[in-house]
Amino acid sequence: MSENPDIPTLIDKNLSFSIPAKHCRGRAVRLGPVLDDILSAHNYPLQIKSLLAEAVCLTSLLGALLKEEDAQLTLQAQTENGVISLLACDYKDGDVRGYVQFDAERLASQPLEPSLMALFGKGYLAITFDHPKPRGRSQGIVPLEGASLAEAVQNYFMQSEQIPTVIRVGLQIDSNHTIAGGLLVQHLPDGEEGKERLHVRMNHPEWEHVAIMGGSVQEKELVDRGLPMEDLLWRLFSESDEVRVLSGKPLVKGCRCNEDHIRDVIARFPKEDKEDMVGEDGAISIDCAFCSKKFSISSASLNN
Repeated sequence: MSENPDIPTLIDKNLSFSIPAKHCRGRAVRLGPVLDDILSAHNYPLQIKSLLAEAVCLTSLLGALLKEEDAQLTLQAQTENGVISLLACDYKDGDVRGYVQFDAERLASQPLEPSLMALFGKGYLAITFDHPKPRGRSQGIVPLEGASLAEAVQNYFMQSEQIPTVIRVGLQIDSNHTIAGGLLVQHLPDGEEGKERLHVRMNHPEWEHVAIMGGSVQEKELVDRGLPMEDLLWRLFSESDEVRVLSGKPLVKGCRCNEDHIRDVIARFPKEDKEDMVGEDGAISIDCAFCSKKFSISSASLNN
């Protein structure tokens, strides 16, 4: 990885692109400091750090598909008897966050690169798109199957959305920093992005060509800060008539926990439940799993 500050790079920012002649759209992302910020909230072991880095990268890619302000994308793993009991990430207006809850003792017996089955057991991946009204919420749930989370998300689009999709994620982790790069390419036949998808064919000749090119990307290319994402997209798809690239929103660690939000959540509980929450010090203590912040709300300051 190049440390030369003069080398152009795309870090912590989504990139949108389309290939009009092939009726394809895509998203690309490379995460650096924002990923370090998210991972630093907990002392995650390497296996969990790798998994969460991949999940945050995927969440950033999927979130970039949203067009409305205040829309939210949530990626959550539901597990049965797995080492991991919870994996949750979400994206909203460029804010991204993620958290993993796991059994440290059981993880210790796993190899450095455990399978999805070893980590999640019989798990399921839920992907939820929360759109402003009138569209509302849509959700798809697929088994956590395949060699990686990226493959499971790719299967979601194939099974739940019937959208031909290629997703690739690359990771680079050392003692100080983590880099994650991701590429998502989709075929939208018979119309531009946003129109009704008709006659979807997984073996459409236009899609077959783009899928082969997108699938050929290497992990080291996705995480190479010396290789701008724009150049990588041109390298992959330059045989097409035109590749249109648009820069998206910057990405930041976006935990929404603050005292006002915590008070609002507590206020929704019945009076009896709030009284049960109060500790010996006369305060309600709340820990945010996403960012490890701790809040102490005096019960006397709450309107009962």
